Amino acid sequence: MSPLDPFLAHSRIAYLTMEIALDPLIRTYAGGLGVLAGDTARSCADLRLPIVFVTLASRQGYLRQELGPDGIQIDHPDPWDLEGRTIPLDAAVAVRIEGRSVWIRPWLHIHTSSLGGAVPTIFLDTHLAANEPEDRVITDRLYGGDSTLRLKQEVILGVGGERILRALGFEIETYHLNEGHAALLPLALLRRYPRNSVRPSEGPLSYDLDPVRECCVFTTHTPVEAGHDRFPYELVKQVMGEFFELDQLRHLAGRDVLNMTRLALNLSDWVNGVAVRHAETTRKMFPGYRIHAITNGVHAPTWTHPRFGELFQQVAPEWTHDHDMLIRADRLPDDKVWAAHEEAKAALIDETRRRVGISLRSDQPILAFARRMTGYKRPDLLFSDLERLRAIAAKHPFQIVMAGKAHPHDRDGKAMIKLIHAHARALAKHVPIAFLPAYDMNVAKLLVSGADVWLNTPVPPMEASGTSGMKAALNGLPNLSVLDGWWSEACEEGVTGWSIGDDGSPAADHATNLYDKLETAVLPTWYNDRPRWIWLMKQCIARIGSRFHSQRMMRRYAAEAYLR
Repeated sequence: MSPLDPFLAHSRIAYLTMEIALDPLIRTYAGGLGVLAGDTARSCADLRLPIVFVTLASRQGYLRQELGPDGIQIDHPDPWDLEGRTIPLDAAVAVRIEGRSVWIRPWLHIHTSSLGGAVPTIFLDTHLAANEPEDRVITDRLYGGDSTLRLKQEVILGVGGERILRALGFEIETYHLNEGHAALLPLALLRRYPRNSVRPSEGPLSYDLDPVRECCVFTTHTPVEAGHDRFPYELVKQVMGEFFELDQLRHLAGRDVLNMTRLALNLSDWVNGVAVRHAETTRKMFPGYRIHAITNGVHAPTWTHPRFGELFQQVAPEWTHDHDMLIRADRLPDDKVWAAHEEAKAALIDETRRRVGISLRSDQPILAFARRMTGYKRPDLLFSDLERLRAIAAKHPFQIVMAGKAHPHDRDGKAMIKLIHAHARALAKHVPIAFLPAYDMNVAKLLVSGADVWLNTPVPPMEASGTSGMKAALNGLPNLSVLDGWWSEACEEGVTGWSIGDDGSPAADHATNLYDKLETAVLPTWYNDRPRWIWLMKQCIARIGSRFHSQRMMRRYAAEAYLR
């Protein structure tokens, strides 16, 4: 009996994603996109949805971050034990890349929910002796290499992923493309539907789009132009050969370059952004397309500190099965909420001391910022005016913990990490600042439960959704954030946290507004009105935790996208 047999009979949805964070020891994720995919899988198992996930094996992971004494990021491979954590499957398919047959072997990982459900994830691997040496490494490193390697990886995911599913015996009715990386899958499907003739009334395409679009769902995640993969048609011809006629492809993916987002938009009947604001932004970027909005969510049991989980059990025994019931968190006893927070904070303080040798204090608030280190997320906004920070800390002392990796090719992101370390040295006598290296799921769990305030400072409207603040809210952390992404929907001023600036206020004013909120609202409340602060914590859990979760997200996908 194959370990796939229990899933073959009923799995009708395939979710394709370049990265996925199923487990800290399965290092096939770089950041938010992969962590969201992992939370999606966990909630699908909770809800027993008939779904199979497909991703790349990425044997060498994304990157292991080492920080030099001056904050210089040093990139290392981050390998994981594919053979030890997955099951080899008896199938293989080939795709044509640069005129060669490149063989793909699938590996199986099964995630089992504490509620009894389970979902399979198929890892695609080209590290096979049958392949040429240059082809064996295609699936080795997540987002590694140049645009040529990236296109090859997307051929493996989209074209190879669809072929693997068929070879294994899945009968898929709906394909969910998590970002444009998998957009070659519907292109592969389209080749099955040639028209017998092309009439002017039908347009210039010699293929029937309708049957493909009916079975494809596309979620776009980025409002940043650089985040949409584009490939020159010369490169497409070199890598993919005669897979699809280039004159036809230009009608679907753009005249000048192959735009993977536009290809997915044209070949999917149901498209969504990952927050209401993000859907609005995407409609402006790609006018003429109908863009729905399903705001992201997080898997509550995964990101809730165990002590808070025990408290939730007392007021909402069914909360792990129905996260909506966290609305009852406002009934929790104040003393128990604070005791749970102190335990989580102690764990963060201990780990900070162990990792970087900085001793934080439990009697001072900790501000946390943990994001991918890149320009538009503005991790340096907090340090716009060091004198103002010193003045605020003189009245109300506070501490800062930060974490995040820069993409290997993002020189500006790496420079930002180095600059933050310089600011930390300049502020050392006034504001303790710790930058935790090697940001991953384990570090994230410590930060979202052990800090006191969650900070997020993107340049609007460039934050697609953002989910770290949702995880923090599950543990009672108020957000202090720019009104963008999900926070535009969740912010209730002085109730679930605070906004940085007004909706639509100039980004240039955000630093001043951030300092004003810290000085007049956030820190005075933490120090002078502990009952009010604990009330805020409970409101965060009840109002955000009960709403911004991945069970709600997946119920909406199932009802609106998969069963349409």
